[in-house]
Amino acid sequence: MYKLIAVDLDDTLLNDHLDISAETRKAIYAAIEQGAVFTIATGRMFASARKIAAKLGLEVPLITYQGALVKHASDETVIYERNVPPEVVRYVFEYAAKHGLHLQAYHNDTLLAKEENERLIDYAKLNNIAYEIEPDFDRLAEKTAPKLLMIDEPETLDRVLAELKAAVGDKAHITKSKPNFLEIMHPEGTKGHALLRLAEHYGIKQEETIGIGDSWNDHELVEQAGLGVAMENAVDSLKQVADYVTRSNNEDGVRHVIEKFVLDQTE
Repeated sequence: MYKLIAVDLDDTLLNDHLDISAETRKAIYAAIEQGAVFTIATGRMFASARKIAAKLGLEVPLITYQGALVKHASDETVIYERNVPPEVVRYVFEYAAKHGLHLQAYHNDTLLAKEENERLIDYAKLNNIAYEIEPDFDRLAEKTAPKLLMIDEPETLDRVLAELKAAVGDKAHITKSKPNFLEIMHPEGTKGHALLRLAEHYGIKQEETIGIGDSWNDHELVEQAGLGVAMENAVDSLKQVADYVTRSNNEDGVRHVIEKFVLDQTE
């Protein structure tokens, strides 16, 4: 019944050690062998997601940048792309400068920041990617970007989230991927929009899709999928909109979903 499986990475497919268990890999390969399309749906940039896809041997389009870019892992064909509107980029850059907030941008699959600091270094290490410094903030703000990312304390970002939504919320999709990560995309730069476009690309019906995630940025993915799944370790708001709650990322929750709903295996 289910032909397309789109899975978030951090705290979903990846355990707390940023690894994928042998049992989960086995279930993924069994689903692919059965004819299903398995892909990644992540907020990470394409370069980061591609490294994990390579370890899994996935040669399919990957949903990256929260859904703002769907790009094939092997030949880099772009299936879907939505950049942050220029007026939103300029507003967010001015807002970040005014309030002294750490802001990261992405252009041509390169991570960019105005200055090097601990937050940038830790983020790049977590995602296994390099970065470039562009001191000219105005020049950085003029580049096209699939998403913008702020890193700060959760309480600070909760306030920023409310203020940005009030100011540019009708022109952007603004969400959190982690308590200390605030992300700004095009209104159609969501995992849900990307899932539907990818399903169309493969000629797969919406009801034949599975979307699995754990955080606020996975809402659209879980809501649009034929079977929306939240991890046991997911935020409560995601569990409330999910069709099914699986085990945690440290208990092979993704494997459990594949075996139950795709491979029709019962325990």
